[in-house]
Amino acid sequence: MAAKKKKSEINTGLIADNRKARYDYEILDTLEAGIMLVGTEVKSLRIGKAQITESYASPENGELWLINAFIPEYVQANRFNHQEKRHRKLLVSKKELAKLSQAVERNGNTIIPLKFYFNDRGMAKVLLGIAKGKKGYDKRAVEKQRDWNREKSRLMKTNY
Repeated sequence: MAAKKKKSEINTGLIADNRKARYDYEILDTLEAGIMLVGTEVKSLRIGKAQITESYASPENGELWLINAFIPEYVQANRFNHQEKRHRKLLVSKKELAKLSQAVERNGNTIIPLKFYFNDRGMAKVLLGIAKGKKGYDKRAVEKQRDWNREKSRLMKTNY
């Protein structure tokens, strides 16, 4: 009988982070979703080379799909490998799917992946964000505020 792996032995943690999403979009709400993967995709994710910067989620035919996410081929898999940029089904409840599709259709928002990670049980999860695109002047205002806060903290530090 094989020994059961301890939680500390399972690779938990962040696989990919979409840092540019918070700059390009205003995140209105977040939601955690499971993802259907084949075996070689999971092994490739354990290495930690996935990219979700240009991906998005789309509700189609009563299901939610992750589109344009890049998971590289697992080198040791030979001919049993997966396609790198295939559409992957996201696992959400019907209630959450209705909420997401309504946000996309009525309000013109976008569903973007913010983080790709393994939870404490070793399951691959995606943190989705319902986002509204920012205009150029909004991005500049955020950058200006961030610079001012940084400068303010420097001034306070030197005065005390």
